Amino acid sequence: MPLTRLNRLISRRSTNLAEAKPDDFAGGSVSLKSATLPEGQRAYVIGDIHGRKDLLLPLLDRIERDRSHSNDVRTHLIFLGDYVDRGPMSSGVIDQMLDIVNSDMNVIALKGNHEAAMMSFLQDPVKGKRWLHYGGDATLRSYGVDIDLAGLSEETIVKAGRRLKKNLPDSHLKFIGTLKSGHSMGDYFFVHAGIEPGTAIDEQREHDLLWIRDSFLAHEGLYEKVVVHGHSIIPEPEFRENRIGIDTGAFYSNILTCLVLEGDRKEIL
Repeated sequence: MPLTRLNRLISRRSTNLAEAKPDDFAGGSVSLKSATLPEGQRAYVIGDIHGRKDLLLPLLDRIERDRSHSNDVRTHLIFLGDYVDRGPMSSGVIDQMLDIVNSDMNVIALKGNHEAAMMSFLQDPVKGKRWLHYGGDATLRSYGVDIDLAGLSEETIVKAGRRLKKNLPDSHLKFIGTLKSGHSMGDYFFVHAGIEPGTAIDEQREHDLLWIRDSFLAHEGLYEKVVVHGHSIIPEPEFRENRIGIDTGAFYSNILTCLVLEGDRKEIL
């Protein structure tokens, strides 16, 4: 996205700070316009993939081409979670993520609510059966487990859970089960869904980091850091004074978004 268009987006969507209430600023005062990364650092931030390996691979190629133009910066690849569900290639996405994590790149892979729901299903399929209706059925199929969501019985759910455990590689289980909930760098906090307004970043509940929506999206005060998040689908990247949203609904829109941060630069690749 050209920088001039980005600046228009920031201007159009910025909060009027003069009208914000004083308590909106409790705990922080970093705005989008002032937010920076430390010198010599560049971050490529990737939104919700949702089983779309076919979109991830060309995006990684674009990132590699962009990286090749600057050898004097340290690059970080930050994924905001939701690798699985909805799209048809969840297993393939996790395979690709393992290749990326084991490469020479500095990779931060964050947890999404869909990974949390998948883990709940693996731990107790009956209690975690709601995952199947979040797009978990597509993930099951990618691991060779067919299931019909119409008229699910407890026996069918238990069998599906048993087959998933059998078919799921240990490396995939370890990857999904050890994902971070959030990551700070410079003036930014990277997270899947967002944060609870009025609560310090280091005091946030994991449930909010993975699932929050309305109260976070509606909040106009500044935080300790600018929050970069996915989870809430939007037609194009959203630049607010206190946050940047980059979940552009890849599983149905065919658009997987990557945000590039370097110094005070904020661009869409």
